[in-house]
Amino acid sequence: MLGRTWAATILCHGAPQETRPEVMASKPKLYYFCGRGRMESIRWLLAAAGVEFEEEFLETREQYEKLQEDGRLLFGQVPLVEIDGMTLTQTRAILSYLAAKYNLYGKDLKERVRIDMYVDGTLDLMLTIALAAFSAPEDREKAQASIVQKAKTRYFPAFEKILKDHGEDYLIGNKFSWADIQLLEAILMVEELDAPVLSDFPLLKAFKTRISNIPTIKKFLQPGSPRKPPPDRHYVETVRRVLQF
Repeated sequence: MLGRTWAATILCHGAPQETRPEVMASKPKLYYFCGRGRMESIRWLLAAAGVEFEEEFLETREQYEKLQEDGRLLFGQVPLVEIDGMTLTQTRAILSYLAAKYNLYGKDLKERVRIDMYVDGTLDLMLTIALAAFSAPEDREKAQASIVQKAKTRYFPAFEKILKDHGEDYLIGNKFSWADIQLLEAILMVEELDAPVLSDFPLLKAFKTRISNIPTIKKFLQPGSPRKPPPDRHYVETVRRVLQF
């Protein structure tokens, strides 16, 4: 198990730096595949908060079954995150906890419900991108074109209007929040499918530049960070093999 994790770490990020065990124990630990999927937004949120974390990459069915046998996968699903003495599953619950813990979840219930609305919208868009990687090769181009069209007609116009209506730098309360992180991640994912997708959205283009230059996010966007590349054939095959679907 340790050998496989070490090898996967080198494959994804290069050789990790030596870290003392007592320091490592205090870091959140993430269990998922060596790819984006449902874990990537968790990586983004931790990175934006300036929190270092460890990862164990699932490469075999045996690793996944061991997590199940140990009772660590509540509904038999990953992502799995160990943090603050807890074992957490379910992406949305993990993200909500991290956003609250690191003061990225608004100042009151009214701000939080707006953050939830904006985040849910971007997560819907991002899920369609993630699922497209598992479509048949002959269907993938059509699926990606549909995603870009939805982004340009449904999601990006809504966020452009939000920024225009309140005239502030951030989506909620003129303070950096989880919603900003999630939107930037979604923008960058759609740009990988269609680079000029923001050409008709000047406020979103400025938003992208502004949020990308926040120091913790700028660091996460640099080569060698824990950020994962778009899913490739190896990632898709690994997920299918481990989850047996």
